Amino acid sequence: MPQSGLPTHRPADLGCADRESNGCLVRLDRVAVTLGRTPVLRDLDLRVGAGEALGVLGANGSGKTTFLHLLATLVRPTAGRAEILGREHGSPGAGAARPAIALIGHLPSLYPQLSLAENLRFVARLTGREDRAVDRALDTVGLGGAAQRRAERCSQGMQRRAELARVLLTRPALLLLDEIHAGLDRDAVGLVDDVVASVRGRGGACVLVSHEPDRLTGVVDRMVRINDGRAERVAGTSATTGRAS
Repeated sequence: MPQSGLPTHRPADLGCADRESNGCLVRLDRVAVTLGRTPVLRDLDLRVGAGEALGVLGANGSGKTTFLHLLATLVRPTAGRAEILGREHGSPGAGAARPAIALIGHLPSLYPQLSLAENLRFVARLTGREDRAVDRALDTVGLGGAAQRRAERCSQGMQRRAELARVLLTRPALLLLDEIHAGLDRDAVGLVDDVVASVRGRGGACVLVSHEPDRLTGVVDRMVRINDGRAERVAGTSATTGRAS
C-alpha cells in the first residue's frame, strides 16, 4: 500500500470504455520510454477520453514528468505505440498536434525580461489571436493590474497564474499540468479547477500530475499511480466510466 493510504492494482487496460471510439484523445499501447540507458516508463496501456481529467500520482523520480513529456510529444516512445490527438507519436505528422497541447511544467515558460502582457502577446501573435484576448485572460486570472510587470519580478504564484492565462488564451485540446498547485496562493486553487473545467467543457482532456492525492480529489475523474515505470489504477476510481466510485 502506498504512503497515501490509497491501495492500487494493475489492470490490463486503463481508460476509455470504447477503445475504438474517436473520443480517446490519448492512446498508449505497451509504451516504454528509455532515457539514455535508463528505463523510465514501461508497458504503459492507457486511454484518456474527450472531456476527461486524469490524475497521475507517484513518488519523486517515478517518471511522472517524463510521462507528461511523452504526452506533449517532447519525448518519443522507445517501444509500443502512442497516439496523441489522433496523430501517431513519432510519425512525420505528429508535430501537427503540438499547437493544441499546453504543458505547464516545474519551471515557468516565460521570457523573464518581458512583461506578463508581452509574454502573452507574443503567444497570441504566434497563434493568430488578438491582443485584447490577452487582456481578458490576464484579468480572468487576477493579473490585470500586474500586466506590465516583468516576469522576473513576479512571484512564483503570479508566474503560475500567467501560465494559466496562457491556457485560457490558447484553448488547448490537451492540457498537461505538472504539480500546478506548487507555489500557488490559496485563492488561486479554484482557478486551476476553472481552467481544467474550461478545457473539459470544450471536449478536451486534462492530465494533472501531483504527489498529493488530496489536491486532485474533486478535480479529476480517476487517478493512476506511476510505480516501477508502469501506470496502476488507483482503487476506488473507474477505468471504464472514468468516474470515481
